[in-house]
Amino acid sequence: MRLFTIILLLLLLRSAEPGRGTWSKATERGPWGRVRGRGRAGVMRRQTQECKEYMESGEKYLDCQDRQLTFVRQNWPKDIHHLLLARNKIQVLSANMFDQFTQLKSLDLQQNAISLIEDDAFSGLSQLTTLLLQHNRIRTASEELLLPLPRLTYLRIFDNPWSCRCPLDSLVRTLQVPSNRNLGNYAKCAEPRSLKGQKLKKLKADLLCAEDNRPEDVKEPQIGRPIVKTDAVSICHLKYPRLLLDCKHKGLNHIPPELPLEMVGLDMSNNIVKHLRPKQFLQSKELKLLNLSSNNLQHIDTAAFAGLLHLHELDLSNNSLQYFQYAVLQDLYFLRRLTLDNNPWNCDYNIHYLVYWLKHHPSVSYTGLICSEPQEFKGWRVEDYVKTYNGECPVDKHMEGDDMGQGAQEGSENEAQEVMGEMGEGQGQLLPQPIKEKQRNPFEIIRLS
Repeated sequence: MRLFTIILLLLLLRSAEPGRGTWSKATERGPWGRVRGRGRAGVMRRQTQECKEYMESGEKYLDCQDRQLTFVRQNWPKDIHHLLLARNKIQVLSANMFDQFTQLKSLDLQQNAISLIEDDAFSGLSQLTTLLLQHNRIRTASEELLLPLPRLTYLRIFDNPWSCRCPLDSLVRTLQVPSNRNLGNYAKCAEPRSLKGQKLKKLKADLLCAEDNRPEDVKEPQIGRPIVKTDAVSICHLKYPRLLLDCKHKGLNHIPPELPLEMVGLDMSNNIVKHLRPKQFLQSKELKLLNLSSNNLQHIDTAAFAGLLHLHELDLSNNSLQYFQYAVLQDLYFLRRLTLDNNPWNCDYNIHYLVYWLKHHPSVSYTGLICSEPQEFKGWRVEDYVKTYNGECPVDKHMEGDDMGQGAQEGSENEAQEVMGEMGEGQGQLLPQPIKEKQRNPFEIIRLS
């Protein structure tokens, strides 16, 4: 019995020794799910809303690759050192877009759809050493792009359709500084034809502006070139951090295509838009503010505001609207403010839909609904016009027989006979004749049962 007890104790001690025996997966993980003894040492991962955040070698990484992102979220961790945004759908790098990431050392933006980089896009990134912009649609940029990056060591910008013309001059000269030997390697000109295929690092910078100064008859013909469809972000300015797309005073006669999915506000004021067509905002599901004031809007199609389920404010002032088609506002479930001032509202039956919709949405605050036409209602509130339209018809005086009595009826009959006397016989016969009293039958028939 004593021998059996000793053997049992030895077996228990052996199983308790570290590094021996079979360990379960639950034993391998620490209290926070940290893997110990397997995989890369010192790596910790945790899931954020869209991306993966982890630490490696004492530095924080935020992996947001392949997430269909079109912008940088403001709620991402600000103390990260490496931001991975490859293979997304970012189109524009706006000013101050990354200024919250003051500790960032590397930024990976390759394989997006970037076509425009504003001069202050990388403002605040004084610690950045690596910037990857290859495989995008960048055509031009200036040295202003690199000024906020004093520690930049590696810049990858190849596989972009660089337009080697005068606006690119300052960037090319910066890349060719001998100390910048790892900036812009392998990047090549895509146009003009005379410089196509030449590397930016080896290109003679004097040729860039020389191309623009060539006589018009020597320049390449423009006939037959495909028209490039410009998107909204290349025309307008996307402001951070509120994500407002500023398109005012751009001379636009239509809503720009490919509106950013993430924007919460769109300012299209002071343009020349005449017609809102169906489903132009269908993808802008986050839009809360839409300003279309001071255009020349004359017509809004029924489904023009389709998809704007979260719109709070709509400004249509200073346009040429006369009425709304039926169901134009049907998708604006959460609208709170509607500005309609300085429109020539026509107070006829077509205006009733707008008043009806406002009546059934009492939470909507609105201004500017004043009749301009027709002349008899000019200056009236549209609601007052609709009340008169739906009011009861006035009672005719000749129908008030209860107050006037039988004498009034006799007087009217006498007046009718006088009129008939004044008219000729021929004309008198055309008027309705009074009912003649039936002559009594001299014979009376009595039926006997």
